Amino acid sequence: MNAENRLAGGYVLGNQTQELARLDAQAALIEPATRLLLRASGLEAGMRVLDLGTGLGHVARLVAELVGRGGSVAGLDQSEDALKEARKRTEHDTRLSFVQGDVTSWRDSQPFDAIVGRLLLFHVADPVAVVRHHLASLRPAGRFVAIDYDAGAIRSEPGVPLVREAVSWIVDTFAAAGASPMIGARLGMILEEAGLSEVTTFGVQEYLPPRSPAGPALLAGAVRSLADAIVSHGVATREQIGLETLEQRMADALVRDNAVLLPPTLAGAWGRKRA
Repeated sequence: MNAENRLAGGYVLGNQTQELARLDAQAALIEPATRLLLRASGLEAGMRVLDLGTGLGHVARLVAELVGRGGSVAGLDQSEDALKEARKRTEHDTRLSFVQGDVTSWRDSQPFDAIVGRLLLFHVADPVAVVRHHLASLRPAGRFVAIDYDAGAIRSEPGVPLVREAVSWIVDTFAAAGASPMIGARLGMILEEAGLSEVTTFGVQEYLPPRSPAGPALLAGAVRSLADAIVSHGVATREQIGLETLEQRMADALVRDNAVLLPPTLAGAWGRKRA
């Protein structure tokens, strides 16, 4: 892996069974917003599309619906464990294929009509370089679509102290590990700097009611997967986190304060390769 463009500190969350389950839950929560952004980006029937950092193939399957029978989707990821699961889930869909490789250096011999990446640039040390690298694999006027989190939008209304504390653990730990938790706010600028034209960007914000289990599960799940890194970076101690009861304490606090939870904004940006 190229040291200049490597994934920042590795994939901080890991790929253990627990983490794969969390990714499934996260994907279900953000699927409606992802569909909206993918449709708005201009993906259409018949396209050949590359999905960067495909993981379990959640986005690849959504893209396959948009490109239809005449299209195809290749999913690229560095984790063979995740790719094995992605292949198992899509073994009867001939539009989908998966390949192991480094998103900072891998390239196919044939051009793509579009390249997408969800929650990928968040983790890379030089997102502009990664986008620029993949522009070489786009046909003229092809599309690059980036979807990522803006964690700066996470809050509860009214404010719940435990939510604020958990958010600070997550954001501070990602930043300490070299990831970019607010990158969704800068996606449009990144694509323009990489050389794309006609760049469009907007975000989708969800509002979870006090009794929704999705919000506490999302935040506590992220803390659970980051727990070792939170402690090793000195962000919080295991006693401060109280991981065994964190999700329930957060759920109780939201109900007690009748608070709406706003998860990270899912931001999208897309543009065309210059002819």
